[in-house]
Amino acid sequence: MSSFFKLEEYKTNVRTEVIAGITTFFAMAYIILVNPNLLSKTGMDFGAVFVATCLSAALGTFLMGVIANYPIALAPGMGLNAYFTFAVCLGMGIPWQKALGAVFISGVIFLLLTVTKVREMIINSIPPTLKFAVSAGIGILIAFIGMKNAGLIVANEATFIALNPKISYDPNILLTIFGLVFTVILMLRKMTGAIFIGMIVTGIVGVIAGLIAPPTGIFSMPPSIAPTFMQMDIMGALELGLFTIVFAFLFVDLFDNAGTLVGVANQAGLLKDNKLPRAGRAMVTDSVATMSGAALGTSTVTSYIESASGVATGGRTGLASVVTAIFLGLSIFFYPLVSAFAGVAAITSPALIIVGVLMAGSLKNIKWDDFVEAVPAFLTMVMMPLTYSIATGIAVGFILYPVCQLVVGKGKKVHPIMYVLAVLFVLRFIYIGAI
Repeated sequence: MSSFFKLEEYKTNVRTEVIAGITTFFAMAYIILVNPNLLSKTGMDFGAVFVATCLSAALGTFLMGVIANYPIALAPGMGLNAYFTFAVCLGMGIPWQKALGAVFISGVIFLLLTVTKVREMIINSIPPTLKFAVSAGIGILIAFIGMKNAGLIVANEATFIALNPKISYDPNILLTIFGLVFTVILMLRKMTGAIFIGMIVTGIVGVIAGLIAPPTGIFSMPPSIAPTFMQMDIMGALELGLFTIVFAFLFVDLFDNAGTLVGVANQAGLLKDNKLPRAGRAMVTDSVATMSGAALGTSTVTSYIESASGVATGGRTGLASVVTAIFLGLSIFFYPLVSAFAGVAAITSPALIIVGVLMAGSLKNIKWDDFVEAVPAFLTMVMMPLTYSIATGIAVGFILYPVCQLVVGKGKKVHPIMYVLAVLFVLRFIYIGAI
């Protein structure tokens, strides 16, 4: 084990890696509850999605450990699961089978871009402003969904949305507020696994208060994965109308994965000459995990920034990822506990809001004093929650950025790929309608 993971080279040991792996698991365990809760709204079987979430995360994380030897975990990505549910399936009326097909295709394209090394060219062609804006926009969208699900905000004829007038006395809303405040306190105290712990404590308080039915048990054999296994409709997803959806899945996964890999590797001191060794292996792992996840029955699988918590405790190699993968795999036997709590908005909504806060942190990197940069970034960000669509935000930003640069005479600084994408998005709007 020491030789395979090069523990001595990275100045670590088995005990440290095991602790790091367990730490990462608890930091990201909230996805086990949140993902099946979101995707089941599309008509997908809750139990099957739960198993698919655990298995796809376990498989992707294990592969990251043994192939790329990085202490980085993978799981269905936050933001993309919300986009899958609310924008693609519920908003556009696309069957979840076809949406899974789009996820699978995005994984295949990601793999091809990686092995042909086109990935670097694409990443370099996208201006940093848009990358930061997309991340922040997804964060705001996720927080908006969390507030809506919890009933903190409601529809209003005059203003479209408004604060729920029942906020001061509705017990379920008050439980949500308790969960949010408690989780924020844990985050401020820098407690490992704060989001997951906050969900569990909120659930316990809800049971004591009589707002949540207590779980019928803790352990059981996992539910059947048959309702979602290999149900993806790849041929249906190849329709021209789904081009933007596939692109959105691909784009967010591409940059979210790259940013997470570099960020966590930098924290661990694994970068060499400011470059990520074995980056190709890590990217291949991500694409394989996404394709496997679609086959099992879940949205895009990507690298998790929560892996930084494991690195903070000393994790430096893929052994930490293998430990995390084992715990993710064992999670399928905790279905009674998950099924009792995952469907309760007061438990899952605070997690969505907190993740939104974390993702919105990229706003600080945008050059707001440069109007040419600020306009595309701002509209990319706000169009996501306002239209309930990540793809629409991306399309607006990719169209406006080269236009703004051309107007001020800086068109040459824009990569040709950006112009191609801008034209494609314009044609998408013209011939197929709103995204």
